[in-house]
Amino acid sequence: MAKTSTTTQGLRAAIERSGYYPALVAEAVEAAVGGEPIRSYLVHQETTFDQNEVRRHVTVLVLTDNRFIVSHTDEQAADTTSPTPYATTSTESVKIGRISSVVVSRVVANPESYKPGTLPREVVLTIGWGAVSRIDLEPAACGDPNCEADHGYTGNSTADDLSLRVSEAGDGPETVREALAFAQSLSEATADTTR
Repeated sequence: MAKTSTTTQGLRAAIERSGYYPALVAEAVEAAVGGEPIRSYLVHQETTFDQNEVRRHVTVLVLTDNRFIVSHTDEQAADTTSPTPYATTSTESVKIGRISSVVVSRVVANPESYKPGTLPREVVLTIGWGAVSRIDLEPAACGDPNCEADHGYTGNSTADDLSLRVSEAGDGPETVREALAFAQSLSEATADTTR
């Protein structure tokens, strides 16, 4: 699914297979992609439980020659703003050169007997392009256990624009493969300094 020969029809078929408002999702994604050829894509549906409600969410990631496109679609129950259930879909288009980090975290079982090519049981793909950052702070200290001075704070800032988790148990092995393939394609695209 995440090969450079990927076509618009393949993306559309993956959206259809997700079964989550495919006409709405496909229209939003296709409008964002425009006429650009698609290099790679990933479609991920996630179901969550919110108190007494089941909510669905679909994320579509698309890589073209010049852009990284993210689409999110969520369903909402009727509320004070709408007497009927509704869905919200959004797309964001990011120039490849703006992507500052592509982090792939793999969880493998029995690492002592790991063989290259073995599928991880879980993959977390985190992509940063500077739109959202997380700052983690904690009080700074020195090595003196009796010191009562105020040393200020220490911490770090992490790009955290998108984090997507797929697992073999929840999403199936094919989705884990697709996530790894998409991550590799995106990582390779960001390494190309001509963009």
